[in-house]
Amino acid sequence: MYQLKLNQQQAILTLHQAGWSNRAIALELKLNRETVGKYLRAQSPPVAATTTGAEPAEPAISTPGSAVVADSKPAISTPGSVAGRKSSCAAWEPQIRAALELGLSAQRIYQDLVTAHQFVGSYQSVKRFARRLGALNPLPWRRMECEPAQEMQVDYGQGAWVNVAPGKRKRPHVFRVVLSHSRKGYSEAVWQQTTESFLRTLENAFRYFGGVPHTVVIDNLRAAVTKADWYEPELNPKLVAFAEHYHTVILPTRPRTPRHKGKIESGIDYVQENALKGRQFPSLAEQNVCLWDWELRVADTRIHGTTRQQVGPAFTQHEQPKLQPLPAMLFPVFSEAPRIVARDGHVEVARTYYSVPPEYVGRKVWARWELRMVRIFNLRMEPIAVHVRQDPGRFATDPRHVHSRKRSVVENGQAWLLDRARLLGPHAGTWAEEMIKLRGAYGIRVLQGLLQLAGKHTPANLEAASQLAAAHGLWRLRDLKQLLETPSRQEQFQFIQEHPLIRDLSQYEALIPDCFSPPTETTNPNDPSPQ
Repeated sequence: MYQLKLNQQQAILTLHQAGWSNRAIALELKLNRETVGKYLRAQSPPVAATTTGAEPAEPAISTPGSAVVADSKPAISTPGSVAGRKSSCAAWEPQIRAALELGLSAQRIYQDLVTAHQFVGSYQSVKRFARRLGALNPLPWRRMECEPAQEMQVDYGQGAWVNVAPGKRKRPHVFRVVLSHSRKGYSEAVWQQTTESFLRTLENAFRYFGGVPHTVVIDNLRAAVTKADWYEPELNPKLVAFAEHYHTVILPTRPRTPRHKGKIESGIDYVQENALKGRQFPSLAEQNVCLWDWELRVADTRIHGTTRQQVGPAFTQHEQPKLQPLPAMLFPVFSEAPRIVARDGHVEVARTYYSVPPEYVGRKVWARWELRMVRIFNLRMEPIAVHVRQDPGRFATDPRHVHSRKRSVVENGQAWLLDRARLLGPHAGTWAEEMIKLRGAYGIRVLQGLLQLAGKHTPANLEAASQLAAAHGLWRLRDLKQLLETPSRQEQFQFIQEHPLIRDLSQYEALIPDCFSPPTETTNPNDPSPQ
Protein backbone atom coordinates (compact mmCIF):
# COMPACT_ATOMS: atom_id res chain seq x y z
CA MET A 1 0.00 0.00 0.00
CA TYR A 2 1.30 3.42 -0.92
CA GLN A 3 2.26 5.52 2.13
CA LEU A 4 2.56 9.30 1.93
CA LYS A 5 5.93 10.67 2.91
CA LEU A 6 6.18 13.17 5.72
CA ASN A 7 6.94 16.09 3.38
CA GLN A 8 3.92 15.16 1.21
CA GLN A 9 1.65 15.10 4.29
CA GLN A 10 2.88 18.51 5.41
CA ALA A 11 2.44 19.92 1.89
CA ILE A 12 -1.15 18.62 1.65
CA LEU A 13 -2.13 20.19 4.99
CA THR A 14 -0.38 23.47 4.20
CA LEU A 15 -2.04 23.85 0.78
CA HIS A 16 -5.43 22.85 2.14
CA GLN A 17 -5.21 25.43 4.92
CA ALA A 18 -4.33 27.99 2.26
CA GLY A 19 -7.67 27.31 0.55
CA TRP A 20 -6.54 24.98 -2.24
CA SER A 21 -8.98 22.40 -3.58
CA ASN A 22 -8.21 18.69 -3.50
CA ARG A 23 -7.87 18.65 -7.29
CA ALA A 24 -5.38 21.54 -7.28
CA ILE A 25 -3.35 19.89 -4.49
CA ALA A 26 -3.24 16.60 -6.39
CA LEU A 27 -2.08 18.29 -9.57
CA GLU A 28 0.58 20.32 -7.78
CA LEU A 29 2.03 17.36 -5.83
CA LYS A 30 1.47 14.83 -8.65
CA LEU A 31 -0.76 12.64 -6.47
CA ASN A 32 -4.10 10.97 -7.01
CA ARG A 33 -7.05 13.16 -6.00
CA GLU A 34 -8.57 10.25 -4.06
CA THR A 35 -5.33 9.89 -2.08
CA VAL A 36 -5.44 13.57 -1.10
CA GLY A 37 -9.11 13.26 -0.05
CA LYS A 38 -8.47 10.15 2.05
CA TYR A 39 -5.59 11.80 3.89
CA LEU A 40 -7.58 14.95 4.66
CA ARG A 41 -10.58 12.86 5.86
CA ALA A 42 -8.26 10.93 8.14
CA GLN A 43 -6.96 14.17 9.66
CA SER A 44 -10.47 15.59 10.43
CA PRO A 45 -12.08 14.91 13.90
CA PRO A 46 -14.97 12.33 14.00
CA VAL A 47 -18.49 13.65 13.87
CA ALA A 48 -20.60 12.98 17.01
CA ALA A 49 -23.15 10.16 16.66
CA THR A 50 -26.79 11.17 16.59
CA THR A 51 -29.38 9.74 18.99
CA THR A 52 -32.67 8.30 17.98
CA GLY A 53 -35.12 11.06 17.17
CA ALA A 54 -32.51 13.76 17.25
CA GLU A 55 -31.63 15.88 14.31
CA PRO A 56 -28.59 14.61 12.44
CA ALA A 57 -25.50 16.68 12.86
CA GLU A 58 -24.66 18.88 9.91
CA PRO A 59 -21.48 17.96 8.10
CA ALA A 60 -18.44 19.95 8.98
CA ILE A 61 -17.33 22.52 6.44
CA SER A 62 -13.67 23.20 6.04
CA THR A 63 -12.49 26.76 6.14
CA PRO A 64 -9.07 28.16 5.42
CA GLY A 65 -6.94 27.64 8.50
CA SER A 66 -9.02 24.79 9.93
CA ALA A 67 -8.31 21.08 9.79
CA VAL A 68 -11.93 19.99 9.58
CA VAL A 69 -12.67 18.59 6.13
CA ALA A 70 -15.95 17.62 4.54
CA ASP A 71 -16.09 14.41 2.54
CA SER A 72 -14.58 15.21 -0.85
CA LYS A 73 -16.11 14.04 -4.05
CA PRO A 74 -14.31 10.81 -5.03
CA ALA A 75 -12.38 10.64 -8.28
CA ILE A 76 -13.84 8.88 -11.27
CA SER A 77 -12.51 5.35 -11.53
CA THR A 78 -10.68 4.31 -14.65
CA PRO A 79 -11.65 1.18 -16.58
CA GLY A 80 -10.14 -1.85 -14.88
CA SER A 81 -9.97 -0.24 -11.39
CA VAL A 82 -12.42 -0.43 -8.49
CA ALA A 83 -11.55 2.73 -6.54
CA GLY A 84 -13.42 5.99 -7.04
CA ARG A 85 -16.87 6.89 -8.26
CA LYS A 86 -18.27 5.27 -11.35
CA SER A 87 -18.33 7.07 -14.70
CA SER A 88 -21.70 7.84 -16.26
CA CYS A 89 -20.48 6.04 -19.38
CA ALA A 90 -19.68 2.76 -17.61
CA ALA A 91 -23.12 1.30 -18.47
CA TRP A 92 -22.41 1.86 -22.17
CA GLU A 93 -18.86 0.47 -22.19
CA PRO A 94 -19.62 -2.38 -24.71
CA GLN A 95 -21.18 0.08 -27.16
CA ILE A 96 -18.28 2.54 -26.78
CA ARG A 97 -15.68 -0.22 -27.26
CA ALA A 98 -17.43 -1.43 -30.42
CA ALA A 99 -17.56 2.13 -31.79
CA LEU A 100 -13.87 2.67 -31.07
CA GLU A 101 -12.98 -0.52 -32.95
CA LEU A 102 -14.86 0.91 -35.95
CA GLY A 103 -12.71 4.05 -35.78
CA LEU A 104 -15.53 6.41 -34.75
CA SER A 105 -14.68 9.70 -33.05
CA ALA A 106 -15.78 10.62 -29.52
CA GLN A 107 -18.21 13.19 -30.95
CA ARG A 108 -19.85 10.55 -33.16
CA ILE A 109 -20.04 8.07 -30.24
CA TYR A 110 -21.70 10.70 -28.05
CA GLN A 111 -24.25 11.52 -30.77
CA ASP A 112 -25.10 7.83 -31.26
CA LEU A 113 -25.53 7.29 -27.50
CA VAL A 114 -27.90 10.25 -27.21
CA THR A 115 -29.94 9.20 -30.27
CA ALA A 116 -30.11 5.43 -29.78
CA HIS A 117 -29.81 5.00 -26.00
CA GLN A 118 -31.12 8.29 -24.54
CA PHE A 119 -27.74 9.00 -22.93
CA VAL A 120 -27.99 11.90 -20.46
CA GLY A 121 -24.29 12.39 -19.75
CA SER A 122 -22.03 15.05 -21.31
CA TYR A 123 -19.79 14.90 -24.33
CA GLN A 124 -16.71 15.49 -22.13
CA SER A 125 -17.46 12.38 -20.08
CA VAL A 126 -17.72 10.32 -23.26
CA LYS A 127 -14.45 11.76 -24.53
CA ARG A 128 -12.62 10.98 -21.26
CA PHE A 129 -14.03 7.45 -21.14
CA ALA A 130 -13.14 6.77 -24.78
CA ARG A 131 -9.61 8.09 -24.23
CA ARG A 132 -9.12 5.75 -21.26
CA LEU A 133 -10.42 2.79 -23.24
CA GLY A 134 -8.08 3.62 -26.10
CA ALA A 135 -5.13 3.83 -23.71
CA LEU A 136 -5.97 0.37 -22.34
CA ASN A 137 -6.17 -1.11 -25.86
CA PRO A 138 -3.31 0.42 -27.88
CA LEU A 139 -2.70 -0.78 -31.43
CA PRO A 140 0.45 -2.89 -31.79
CA TRP A 141 3.44 -1.58 -33.66
CA ARG A 142 3.87 -2.97 -37.16
CA ARG A 143 7.27 -4.38 -37.95
CA MET A 144 8.72 -3.44 -41.34
CA GLU A 145 10.92 -6.11 -42.88
CA CYS A 146 12.58 -5.71 -46.29
CA GLU A 147 13.67 -7.92 -49.12
CA PRO A 148 17.42 -8.32 -49.75
CA ALA A 149 19.09 -5.18 -51.19
CA GLN A 150 15.83 -3.25 -50.91
CA GLU A 151 16.69 -0.72 -48.16
CA MET A 152 19.58 0.80 -46.26
CA GLN A 153 19.20 3.07 -43.21
CA VAL A 154 21.66 5.84 -42.30
CA ASP A 155 22.23 7.98 -39.20
CA TYR A 156 24.88 9.68 -37.06
CA GLY A 157 25.91 9.14 -33.45
CA GLN A 158 28.72 10.20 -31.12
CA GLY A 159 32.17 8.76 -31.64
CA ALA A 160 34.91 8.11 -29.09
CA TRP A 161 37.22 10.85 -27.85
CA VAL A 162 40.28 11.65 -29.98
CA ASN A 163 43.38 13.20 -28.40
CA VAL A 164 44.14 15.87 -31.01
CA ALA A 165 46.88 17.57 -28.91
CA PRO A 166 48.51 17.21 -25.49
CA GLY A 167 45.80 17.96 -22.95
CA LYS A 168 43.20 18.56 -25.66
CA ARG A 169 40.69 16.11 -27.03
CA LYS A 170 37.83 16.24 -29.49
CA ARG A 171 34.81 14.04 -30.08
CA PRO A 172 33.90 13.18 -33.70
CA HIS A 173 30.65 11.93 -35.18
CA VAL A 174 30.23 8.26 -36.00
CA PHE A 175 28.49 7.58 -39.31
CA ARG A 176 26.55 4.30 -39.28
CA VAL A 177 24.87 2.37 -42.11
CA VAL A 178 22.74 -0.78 -41.71
CA LEU A 179 21.25 -2.92 -44.49
CA SER A 180 17.68 -3.61 -43.42
CA HIS A 181 17.55 -7.29 -44.47
CA SER A 182 20.79 -8.81 -43.22
CA ARG A 183 21.66 -6.08 -40.65
CA LYS A 184 25.14 -5.81 -42.18
CA GLY A 185 26.67 -2.52 -41.03
CA TYR A 186 29.37 -0.02 -41.89
CA SER A 187 30.79 2.58 -39.49
CA GLU A 188 33.08 5.56 -40.04
CA ALA A 189 34.16 8.39 -37.75
CA VAL A 190 34.09 11.89 -39.27
CA TRP A 191 34.69 15.38 -37.94
CA GLN A 192 31.85 17.19 -39.74
CA GLN A 193 28.33 16.52 -41.00
CA THR A 194 28.65 18.59 -44.18
CA THR A 195 27.06 17.63 -47.48
CA GLU A 196 30.39 16.61 -49.00
CA SER A 197 31.32 14.50 -45.95
CA PHE A 198 27.90 12.84 -45.95
CA LEU A 199 28.15 11.91 -49.63
CA ARG A 200 31.70 10.54 -49.32
CA THR A 201 30.80 8.34 -46.34
CA LEU A 202 27.76 7.04 -48.25
CA GLU A 203 30.04 6.31 -51.19
CA ASN A 204 32.49 4.51 -48.90
CA ALA A 205 29.62 2.37 -47.60
CA PHE A 206 28.58 1.41 -51.15
CA ARG A 207 32.17 0.44 -51.97
CA TYR A 208 32.42 -1.51 -48.69
CA PHE A 209 29.27 -3.50 -49.47
CA GLY A 210 30.27 -4.00 -53.10
CA GLY A 211 26.95 -2.70 -54.45
CA VAL A 212 24.12 -0.19 -54.08
CA PRO A 213 20.71 -0.79 -52.44
CA HIS A 214 17.52 0.38 -54.14
CA THR A 215 16.55 2.91 -51.43
CA VAL A 216 18.46 4.83 -48.74
CA VAL A 217 16.49 5.99 -45.69
CA ILE A 218 18.06 9.03 -44.01
CA ASP A 219 17.27 11.40 -41.18
CA ASN A 220 16.32 15.01 -41.90
CA LEU A 221 19.86 16.30 -41.38
CA ARG A 222 20.57 19.77 -42.76
CA ALA A 223 23.45 18.53 -44.90
CA ALA A 224 21.00 16.47 -47.00
CA VAL A 225 17.49 17.93 -46.60
CA THR A 226 16.88 21.62 -47.23
CA LYS A 227 13.19 21.44 -46.23
CA ALA A 228 11.78 18.59 -44.13
CA ASP A 229 8.38 17.42 -45.35
CA TRP A 230 6.90 13.92 -45.28
CA TYR A 231 5.07 14.30 -48.58
CA GLU A 232 7.44 16.47 -50.64
CA PRO A 233 10.83 16.85 -48.95
CA GLU A 234 13.34 19.14 -50.64
CA LEU A 235 16.72 17.45 -50.94
CA ASN A 236 20.04 19.15 -51.44
CA PRO A 237 20.65 19.32 -55.24
CA LYS A 238 24.03 17.71 -54.77
CA LEU A 239 22.37 14.78 -53.00
CA VAL A 240 19.92 14.42 -55.89
CA ALA A 241 22.82 14.26 -58.38
CA PHE A 242 24.54 11.68 -56.14
CA ALA A 243 21.41 9.48 -56.14
CA GLU A 244 21.18 9.71 -59.94
CA HIS A 245 24.85 8.75 -60.26
CA TYR A 246 24.37 5.59 -58.15
CA HIS A 247 20.84 4.79 -59.45
CA THR A 248 19.27 4.78 -55.99
CA VAL A 249 16.47 6.67 -54.23
CA ILE A 250 17.07 8.69 -51.05
CA LEU A 251 14.00 8.93 -48.79
CA PRO A 252 13.96 11.11 -45.64
CA THR A 253 11.84 9.89 -42.72
CA ARG A 254 8.91 11.74 -41.19
CA PRO A 255 10.21 14.60 -39.00
CA ARG A 256 10.56 13.68 -35.31
CA THR A 257 9.62 10.03 -35.96
CA PRO A 258 12.72 7.92 -35.18
CA ARG A 259 10.74 4.64 -35.28
CA HIS A 260 10.64 4.92 -39.09
CA LYS A 261 14.32 3.95 -39.04
CA GLY A 262 14.40 1.74 -35.98
CA LYS A 263 17.08 -0.57 -37.36
CA ILE A 264 19.66 2.21 -37.57
CA GLU A 265 18.61 3.66 -34.20
CA SER A 266 19.47 0.36 -32.52
CA GLY A 267 22.55 0.12 -34.76
CA ILE A 268 23.85 3.48 -33.47
CA ASP A 269 23.35 2.33 -29.88
CA TYR A 270 25.18 -0.91 -30.67
CA VAL A 271 28.30 0.74 -32.10
CA GLN A 272 28.43 3.35 -29.32
CA GLU A 273 27.95 0.89 -26.46
CA ASN A 274 29.90 -2.08 -27.84
CA ALA A 275 32.65 -0.69 -30.04
CA LEU A 276 33.50 2.78 -28.72
CA LYS A 277 32.34 3.18 -25.12
CA GLY A 278 35.20 3.80 -22.69
CA ARG A 279 37.84 4.11 -25.42
CA GLN A 280 40.06 6.95 -26.60
CA PHE A 281 42.18 7.16 -29.74
CA PRO A 282 45.26 9.17 -30.68
CA SER A 283 43.83 10.01 -34.11
CA LEU A 284 40.68 9.79 -36.20
CA ALA A 285 42.34 7.29 -38.54
CA GLU A 286 43.05 4.86 -35.69
CA GLN A 287 39.42 5.09 -34.57
CA ASN A 288 38.30 4.16 -38.10
CA VAL A 289 40.74 1.21 -38.12
CA CYS A 290 39.19 0.03 -34.87
CA LEU A 291 35.68 0.36 -36.31
CA TRP A 292 36.66 -1.56 -39.46
CA ASP A 293 38.14 -4.42 -37.37
CA TRP A 294 35.11 -4.40 -35.01
CA GLU A 295 32.65 -4.73 -37.91
CA LEU A 296 34.44 -7.83 -39.22
CA ARG A 297 35.36 -9.45 -35.92
CA VAL A 298 32.34 -8.67 -33.72
CA ALA A 299 29.36 -7.20 -35.60
CA ASP A 300 29.47 -9.67 -38.51
CA THR A 301 29.93 -12.75 -36.31
CA ARG A 302 27.03 -12.10 -33.91
CA ILE A 303 23.66 -13.83 -34.10
CA HIS A 304 21.16 -11.01 -34.59
CA GLY A 305 18.38 -10.98 -32.01
CA THR A 306 15.60 -10.41 -34.56
CA THR A 307 16.69 -12.36 -37.64
CA ARG A 308 18.28 -15.19 -35.61
CA GLN A 309 21.00 -15.43 -38.25
CA GLN A 310 24.69 -14.65 -38.27
CA VAL A 311 25.03 -11.24 -39.88
CA GLY A 312 28.10 -11.81 -42.06
CA PRO A 313 27.00 -15.04 -43.80
CA ALA A 314 23.44 -13.71 -44.21
CA PHE A 315 24.86 -10.71 -46.06
CA THR A 316 27.25 -12.59 -48.35
CA GLN A 317 24.78 -15.36 -49.19
CA HIS A 318 21.44 -13.55 -49.53
CA GLU A 319 21.87 -9.78 -49.84
CA GLN A 320 25.18 -8.95 -51.51
CA PRO A 321 24.36 -10.82 -54.79
CA LYS A 322 21.20 -8.73 -55.20
CA LEU A 323 22.80 -5.31 -54.71
CA GLN A 324 22.90 -3.03 -57.75
CA PRO A 325 26.32 -2.85 -59.46
CA LEU A 326 28.61 0.07 -58.71
CA PRO A 327 29.12 2.67 -61.47
CA ALA A 328 32.43 2.78 -63.29
CA MET A 329 33.48 6.12 -61.76
CA LEU A 330 33.23 7.76 -58.35
CA PHE A 331 30.85 10.63 -57.87
CA PRO A 332 32.71 13.77 -59.07
CA VAL A 333 33.95 16.26 -56.53
CA PHE A 334 32.45 19.69 -57.10
CA SER A 335 31.21 22.72 -55.21
CA GLU A 336 27.82 24.37 -55.60
CA ALA A 337 25.88 27.31 -54.23
CA PRO A 338 22.92 29.54 -55.15
CA ARG A 339 23.64 32.78 -57.02
CA ILE A 340 21.71 35.89 -58.09
CA VAL A 341 22.21 36.97 -61.72
CA ALA A 342 23.58 40.53 -61.88
CA ARG A 343 22.25 43.25 -64.19
CA ASP A 344 25.02 42.56 -66.69
CA GLY A 345 23.74 38.98 -67.10
CA HIS A 346 26.63 37.29 -65.25
CA VAL A 347 26.99 35.31 -62.02
CA GLU A 348 30.06 35.26 -59.79
CA VAL A 349 31.73 31.90 -59.18
CA ALA A 350 35.08 31.77 -57.36
CA ARG A 351 35.79 35.44 -58.23
CA THR A 352 35.10 34.80 -61.93
CA TYR A 353 32.04 35.90 -63.89
CA TYR A 354 30.01 33.66 -66.21
CA SER A 355 27.11 34.64 -68.46
CA VAL A 356 23.57 33.20 -68.42
CA PRO A 357 20.61 33.76 -70.79
CA PRO A 358 19.19 37.31 -70.55
CA GLU A 359 15.79 36.19 -69.21
CA TYR A 360 17.43 35.20 -65.88
CA VAL A 361 18.65 38.69 -64.97
CA GLY A 362 17.79 39.41 -61.32
CA ARG A 363 16.68 35.82 -60.67
CA LYS A 364 18.11 33.09 -58.47
CA VAL A 365 20.07 30.28 -60.14
CA TRP A 366 22.18 27.35 -58.94
CA ALA A 367 25.90 27.29 -59.78
CA ARG A 368 27.97 24.10 -59.76
CA TRP A 369 31.69 24.16 -60.46
CA GLU A 370 34.65 21.78 -60.41
CA LEU A 371 38.23 21.83 -61.66
CA ARG A 372 37.49 22.35 -65.37
CA MET A 373 33.83 23.24 -65.91
CA VAL A 374 31.18 25.58 -64.53
CA ARG A 375 27.51 24.67 -64.95
CA ILE A 376 24.56 26.95 -64.19
CA PHE A 377 21.07 25.53 -63.47
CA ASN A 378 17.70 27.10 -62.87
CA LEU A 379 15.73 26.29 -59.72
CA ARG A 380 14.23 23.23 -61.43
CA MET A 381 17.82 21.99 -61.85
CA GLU A 382 17.63 22.32 -65.62
CA PRO A 383 20.98 23.32 -67.21
CA ILE A 384 20.93 26.83 -68.69
CA ALA A 385 24.65 27.55 -69.23
CA VAL A 386 27.96 25.66 -69.47
CA HIS A 387 31.38 27.38 -69.37
CA VAL A 388 35.01 26.38 -69.27
CA ARG A 389 36.58 27.37 -65.95
CA GLN A 390 38.39 30.73 -66.22
CA ASP A 391 41.04 32.46 -64.14
CA PRO A 392 39.86 34.78 -61.35
CA GLY A 393 38.85 38.24 -62.50
CA ARG A 394 37.92 37.14 -66.03
CA PHE A 395 34.53 37.37 -67.76
CA ALA A 396 33.26 34.38 -69.73
CA THR A 397 30.44 35.51 -72.05
CA ASP A 398 28.62 33.17 -74.40
CA PRO A 399 27.57 35.15 -77.55
CA ARG A 400 24.21 33.37 -77.41
CA HIS A 401 23.55 34.99 -74.03
CA VAL A 402 23.69 38.55 -75.49
CA HIS A 403 20.25 39.89 -76.31
CA SER A 404 19.68 40.87 -79.95
CA ARG A 405 18.84 44.44 -78.92
CA LYS A 406 22.19 44.68 -77.14
CA ARG A 407 24.23 43.23 -80.04
CA SER A 408 25.74 45.72 -82.55
CA VAL A 409 25.70 45.08 -86.31
CA VAL A 410 29.50 44.95 -86.42
CA GLU A 411 29.51 42.07 -83.90
CA ASN A 412 27.73 39.91 -86.47
CA GLY A 413 30.89 39.84 -88.60
CA GLN A 414 31.96 40.63 -92.15
CA ALA A 415 30.32 37.56 -93.71
CA TRP A 416 26.93 38.44 -92.22
CA LEU A 417 27.19 42.04 -93.50
CA LEU A 418 28.11 40.90 -97.02
CA ASP A 419 25.14 38.51 -97.07
CA ARG A 420 22.85 41.37 -96.13
CA ALA A 421 24.38 43.57 -98.90
CA ARG A 422 23.79 40.87 -101.53
CA LEU A 423 20.11 40.84 -100.59
CA LEU A 424 19.85 44.49 -101.74
CA GLY A 425 20.61 43.53 -105.36
CA PRO A 426 23.34 42.07 -107.58
CA HIS A 427 25.05 45.45 -108.27
CA ALA A 428 24.98 46.44 -104.58
CA GLY A 429 26.43 43.04 -103.62
CA THR A 430 29.19 43.34 -106.24
CA TRP A 431 30.08 46.87 -105.11
CA ALA A 432 30.25 45.67 -101.44
CA GLU A 433 32.52 42.71 -102.28
CA GLU A 434 34.96 44.80 -104.33
CA MET A 435 34.98 47.53 -101.70
CA ILE A 436 35.91 45.00 -98.93
CA LYS A 437 38.72 43.58 -101.08
CA LEU A 438 40.25 47.03 -101.55
CA ARG A 439 39.65 48.58 -98.12
CA GLY A 440 39.83 45.56 -95.80
CA ALA A 441 38.80 46.10 -92.16
CA TYR A 442 38.05 49.77 -92.83
CA GLY A 443 35.21 48.67 -95.09
CA ILE A 444 33.20 47.06 -92.23
CA ARG A 445 31.67 50.37 -91.26
CA VAL A 446 31.09 51.22 -94.95
CA LEU A 447 29.01 48.04 -95.22
CA GLN A 448 27.03 49.14 -92.16
CA GLY A 449 26.40 52.50 -93.87
CA LEU A 450 25.32 50.77 -97.10
CA LEU A 451 22.66 48.81 -95.18
CA GLN A 452 21.37 52.05 -93.64
CA LEU A 453 21.04 53.63 -97.14
CA ALA A 454 18.66 50.80 -98.06
CA GLY A 455 16.13 52.24 -95.64
CA LYS A 456 16.22 55.72 -97.25
CA HIS A 457 16.31 54.98 -100.98
CA THR A 458 14.46 52.70 -103.33
CA PRO A 459 16.13 49.45 -104.41
CA ALA A 460 16.20 50.60 -108.06
CA ASN A 461 18.03 53.84 -107.26
CA LEU A 462 20.46 52.05 -104.97
CA GLU A 463 21.17 49.45 -107.65
CA ALA A 464 21.73 52.15 -110.31
CA ALA A 465 24.05 54.13 -108.03
CA SER A 466 26.01 51.00 -107.10
CA GLN A 467 26.43 50.05 -110.75
CA LEU A 468 27.63 53.52 -111.67
CA ALA A 469 30.01 53.70 -108.68
CA ALA A 470 31.55 50.33 -109.53
CA ALA A 471 31.98 51.36 -113.19
CA HIS A 472 33.87 54.52 -112.18
CA GLY A 473 35.86 52.88 -109.33
CA LEU A 474 34.20 54.85 -106.52
CA TRP A 475 34.60 52.85 -103.28
CA ARG A 476 33.70 55.43 -100.66
CA LEU A 477 30.31 55.77 -99.02
CA ARG A 478 30.19 59.52 -99.64
CA ASP A 479 30.54 58.92 -103.41
CA LEU A 480 27.63 56.51 -103.32
CA LYS A 481 25.51 59.01 -101.38
CA GLN A 482 26.32 61.75 -103.91
CA LEU A 483 25.26 59.55 -106.81
CA LEU A 484 21.98 58.83 -105.05
CA GLU A 485 21.30 62.52 -104.45
CA THR A 486 22.22 63.65 -108.07
CA PRO A 487 20.10 62.08 -110.85
CA SER A 488 22.23 60.56 -113.61
CA ARG A 489 19.89 61.69 -116.45
CA GLN A 490 17.11 64.21 -117.03
CA GLU A 491 13.70 62.80 -116.80
CA GLN A 492 11.70 62.68 -120.15
CA PHE A 493 8.11 63.86 -120.25
CA GLN A 494 5.52 62.74 -122.83
CA PHE A 495 2.78 65.02 -124.12
CA ILE A 496 -0.68 63.74 -123.66
CA GLN A 497 -3.08 63.67 -126.57
CA GLU A 498 -6.31 64.10 -124.66
CA HIS A 499 -7.34 65.92 -121.50
CA PRO A 500 -10.74 66.83 -120.01
CA LEU A 501 -9.92 70.51 -120.15
CA ILE A 502 -8.91 70.48 -123.80
CA ARG A 503 -11.73 70.44 -126.43
CA ASP A 504 -11.69 68.42 -129.57
CA LEU A 505 -10.29 70.26 -132.66
CA SER A 506 -13.55 69.73 -134.55
CA GLN A 507 -15.28 72.08 -132.16
CA TYR A 508 -12.74 74.78 -132.85
CA GLU A 509 -13.19 74.19 -136.66
CA ALA A 510 -16.89 74.90 -136.40
CA LEU A 511 -16.21 78.15 -134.61
CA ILE A 512 -13.36 79.34 -136.81
CA PRO A 513 -13.72 77.65 -140.19
CA ASP A 514 -11.35 80.04 -141.99
CA CYS A 515 -8.50 78.90 -139.85
CA PHE A 516 -9.01 75.29 -140.89
CA SER A 517 -9.84 75.75 -144.68
CA PRO A 518 -7.02 75.07 -147.22
CA PRO A 519 -5.42 78.16 -148.96
CA THR A 520 -6.89 79.22 -152.44
CA GLU A 521 -4.76 80.09 -155.54
CA THR A 522 -4.84 83.83 -156.63
CA THR A 523 -3.63 85.53 -159.84
CA ASN A 524 -1.09 88.23 -159.53
CA PRO A 525 -1.39 90.76 -162.39
CA ASN A 526 2.22 91.64 -162.05
CA ASP A 527 3.32 88.01 -162.34
CA PRO A 528 5.03 87.60 -165.75
CA SER A 529 4.65 83.84 -165.74
CA PRO A 530 2.12 82.49 -168.15
CA GLN A 531 -1.23 81.24 -166.99
